[in-house]
Amino acid sequence: MDSALSDRLRRVTSRQNALVRELRSAFANPRASEDGACAIESIRMLEEAIRSGVRFKAVFFRESSQDVAPRLLPQINTRVETLLLPDEVFASAVATETPQGVAALVKLKAFKLDDVFRRERPLVVALSGIQDPGNLGTILRSAEAFDAAGALLLERTVSPFNAKALRASAGSVFRLPVISAKTTEIMGELKDRGLRLLATSSHKGTPAAEVDLAGPVAVFIGGEGAGLSRDVLARVDDTIAIPHSPQVESLNAAIAASILLYEAWRQRGDRNKEVSS
Repeated sequence: MDSALSDRLRRVTSRQNALVRELRSAFANPRASEDGACAIESIRMLEEAIRSGVRFKAVFFRESSQDVAPRLLPQINTRVETLLLPDEVFASAVATETPQGVAALVKLKAFKLDDVFRRERPLVVALSGIQDPGNLGTILRSAEAFDAAGALLLERTVSPFNAKALRASAGSVFRLPVISAKTTEIMGELKDRGLRLLATSSHKGTPAAEVDLAGPVAVFIGGEGAGLSRDVLARVDDTIAIPHSPQVESLNAAIAASILLYEAWRQRGDRNKEVSS
């Protein structure tokens, strides 16, 4: 490592350093801090954050892995704190048992519901009771991949700042509008803004390929096992079923959401071709 990059690394040996303590707390309590910071780790996640224009508060390198610093430091603003930690101090602060040796405190963009409605025909995925962070991250990744306008996180849904959710999103959480909301309030708001409300069901409902997903819609996905509440099901405009073998009770929430997001993307592609022709 050349001296210019080496000089940017401030060696910190104490586990009680304020930034080290904040990193540890952010991993232990997966939610944004008072100033909006959350913790991420791994080379890939930091590169995704850089690519997405996320603001960095501090970057931490493990002493035995400081050879990754030349790859990342040139892409990080020189005003950002960059710390070099002894291996045991780094290990005490991060979430994974086999870390790659780099972590960061970053500030994600705060989105509002209006950001979702910047699209002409918004496709919104509303997640209720999604408890598995891997499922949440996968849904957010699929939502971005299939051009959804955003995701609404309803009651009993795991935090998007959970380390596993962040990893499973593969960077989509940095770019996709993700907004926490209350079910009773958001359903009325979505209807007032002209969206059709659709709910998923394991076996009952209109087959997904027969539902019009090309217009402005919000698709409600229930949590693992419990599914959507009766109150939600009573207020939606239609229920969607994904046909599958009756020997399988239900699909994993992330798989069901991904299939429906793909179907919406497919229909919207066909509709765009019709409009242009």
